[in-house]
Order: sequence, then C-alpha cells, then structure tokens
Amino acid sequence: MPSSLYHCAMATTSTAVFFALLILLCAGGYGEAQLTPTFYNEACPDVNLTSIVRGVIQEALQTDPRIAASLIRLHFHDCFVNGCDASILLDNSSSVDGIDSEKAAFPNVNSARGFDVVDKIKTALENACPSTVSCADILAIAAEESVSLSGGPSWTVLLGRRDGTTANRTAANEALPAPTSNLDALKSKFSAVGLNTTDLVALSGAHTFGRAQCQFFTDRLYNFNNTGSPDQTLNSTYIETLSDICPQNGNGSVLANFDPSTPDGFDSNYFSNLQVHKGLLQSDQELFSTSGADTIDIVNNFSVNQTTFFESFVESMIKMGNISLLTGTDGEIRLNCSRVNEDSFGSSAALLAEY
Repeated sequence: MPSSLYHCAMATTSTAVFFALLILLCAGGYGEAQLTPTFYNEACPDVNLTSIVRGVIQEALQTDPRIAASLIRLHFHDCFVNGCDASILLDNSSSVDGIDSEKAAFPNVNSARGFDVVDKIKTALENACPSTVSCADILAIAAEESVSLSGGPSWTVLLGRRDGTTANRTAANEALPAPTSNLDALKSKFSAVGLNTTDLVALSGAHTFGRAQCQFFTDRLYNFNNTGSPDQTLNSTYIETLSDICPQNGNGSVLANFDPSTPDGFDSNYFSNLQVHKGLLQSDQELFSTSGADTIDIVNNFSVNQTTFFESFVESMIKMGNISLLTGTDGEIRLNCSRVNEDSFGSSAALLAEY
C-alpha cells in the first residue's frame, strides 16, 4: 500500500471535492470507493452530522463514563456479522420475514449496550435531516467520536452505508470472537472478514477502555481450562486484585476495568498491561503470551509507540467499517434503528425503541 488509510483520512485539502477524491483513491484497495466523507453534503447541506452525534455522546458520558467503549463495541459486533448494516440494532419481530435479533446472541445478550444512545442520535439526526442518515453510518460515526472524546485519534469517517432488513443471530454466535478464544481462533475470526494479524492486535486495543463482566474471565482466576488453578499467564498480584472484585461463585455481572490505570481513556496502556500479564480476558493476553506468536512484536511496538498504535487503529477501523457493505439502492434507510421500515410503518413508526 503506497500510503496508509490513516494519512488519507487525516489529509486536508483546499476543496471538499478534491478531498473526497483523495479519500476514494486512497481507499480503492479496500473496496471503499462507494463511500465518501461528503456523502450527505447535498441531502443535508446545512447540517453538521458529526457535531450532532458528538453532542449526544458527550451528554451520555456525563452519567455513563463507559458509554464510549460500549458504542465502539456495537460497531465492531455489527460489522463482524453480515457486514456493517446495523443489523445488531434490530429487535425481534414477528413480521412476515421475521427478525431473530442479534441482541440475544451469546456475545451480546446482557452485554451489548448503548442502544438508547443510538436511538437518541437517530432522533436528533431525523430532526435535522429526515429520512437520510442510515443507522449503519450512525454506528460508524459514533465509534469514531467515542474514541476521539476519550483521548484517542480522530479520523474522517467514510459514509454511504445503508441498513440491512434482517438480522442473523446464528452468525453472531459463530462469527464474533469469544473472550476465551485462543490466538488461532482469533486470527481465524478476523481473517474470515478480511482482517489481518495487525488489524487483530490494533482493534483489540479498543480494550484500553471500558469494562468486562466477571463471568467472562473468572475461570482464569480459579479454574482455568478445568485445571483447578488460575491461568498461569495472569500476573499473580493482578489475580488478587481481580479476585477481590470477582469472588469465586460471586455475581457474574459485576464489572472490572479493562485497563486498571486509565479505565476511561483511549491510549496504548492496553499493550503495556499485556506485557506485564495484566490482560483482563484470555483473548487479550493471548496476543502476548502465546509462545512464538507474530503478535508479540506488534504488541511491543504499540506499547512503546502510541502514535503507531493510533495510526494502525485508524487504518483497521476504516477497513472494518467497510466489511460487506450495502450501498446504492440495496437495503434501506431505517427510520427507527430497532425496526425495519415495514415494521415501523405498520406500527407507530416511533423513532425510539421500546425496551
């Protein structure tokens, strides 16, 4: 690749037209030519979409410091299942075609969150520019703004995705990496959607902020792989800290910080934590503790060079945000992110989902 997508996305030019062409040329290798940062400029000429999304997230952060991490996770869990089509936002439906919601898939149930914030963003955008901005693009913008607001990099989000009209709970159960995945399983899941080993390590760096429930890692503290002992790749002092938070046979929904030092900040501490065996999930620590793995050098590099991590993270986010897109006349622009339009029109067509 002659120049990274990060530099393409961060470039500035004198005209919006040339900037859009620059993005398209830079993105050509990733099948992104159907997307452009200026996609909504004509339909919403006086509307700053990014500013609206940012404002809603800023308000949510006042009472929920983990919402930024939750929103980027929604984008990740959406794109890995049938592409970036906002299928993760759909509720169950008994309509003719039916919707088997991905929210009930094992990786998402009682875990994926932030749907209410997405609904607020959708309402604000509908008020500003009705029936125009897709829920899939909302997830992409919200992910970028969540990272930026948390001290991480910012980038120009390519837009023009359309929303899917179905969900796939079975695929969600199969395609999303599990917190207990070993390195081979992680590489396989990423490779299946066109992402490489550097993408795996860079995107795993999103665990530099946010929380995880005890149920997803307590086996590492007490009975790893049915050995009756803790995971030997865990720092012994860290085991004691986590055991206080997550006692054996305790409440599995209790939360622990991914990063003990800067739990709500987006930085490179995630990789420094892995180096001292303080990766919270098995799937985290596998990146550094798998003997002879090619991920170890990437972790070491990102740990000492946050700029390199940020650049790689942006490039990988752009790649991930372009998995199996619906564009043009495919799919639809949902008026309610939790329902396909047929269901919305057939009921109250309210924009806010019911929970």
